Amino acid sequence: MRLLIAEDDAGSRELLRRFLESRGHEVIAVANGVELLEQFEAHGADLLLLDVMMPRLDGWAVLEEIRQRSSVPVIMVTVKDSTEEKIKGLQLGADDYVTKPFDLRELEARIAAVMRRVAPGPLIELGPLRIDDEKKEVRVRGKPVELSPKEYDLLRLLASRPGKVFSHREILGKIWTGSDFASSEDVKKYVYLLRNKIEEDPEQPKIILTSRGFGYKLAVSEEP
Repeated sequence: MRLLIAEDDAGSRELLRRFLESRGHEVIAVANGVELLEQFEAHGADLLLLDVMMPRLDGWAVLEEIRQRSSVPVIMVTVKDSTEEKIKGLQLGADDYVTKPFDLRELEARIAAVMRRVAPGPLIELGPLRIDDEKKEVRVRGKPVELSPKEYDLLRLLASRPGKVFSHREILGKIWTGSDFASSEDVKKYVYLLRNKIEEDPEQPKIILTSRGFGYKLAVSEEP
């Protein structure tokens, strides 16, 4: 899982990075809100760990900006333990709230709990679409569909948040590694390939929809 951390204290930032990497996560750690937004735009993330008190752009401002473009899970981290602060974070769209100082094992448990809430299970059924993530099998209207690994990963990503628009950059960050040298044209190519395999009429798609100027989303509204 890719985690993006914003923490202005260098010692705490390094401690978090080392601990979470030891748990098998890919971690990008930055010192302020501006850098976090830049990294998120460039690489995406599965979860953000966001300190409230930061220079240049505080955590509240970053959270508001993130929520305008993404529903990525966000855990706020702060030294303040007031009910008002927690309510503010939740109202702005935070998924959880951790107060400093905290035990690293508690943080790990909270990350896992948030991801369990937002991540779909191994079997996803949306209208005519059925994805068995354990078997890596896809059926559309009851019929099996053979997908390449990249096609499957793209469909699985879109199905993880039905209705959410994934930008080209988000898709590239999650589906292609940095060594693949992929571009927006590759995203378009795989959307085209997927549509030809799962849509009744690829020219008038009803499962994978284009949000012009933004990206793609899964919008399954048909009956199975």
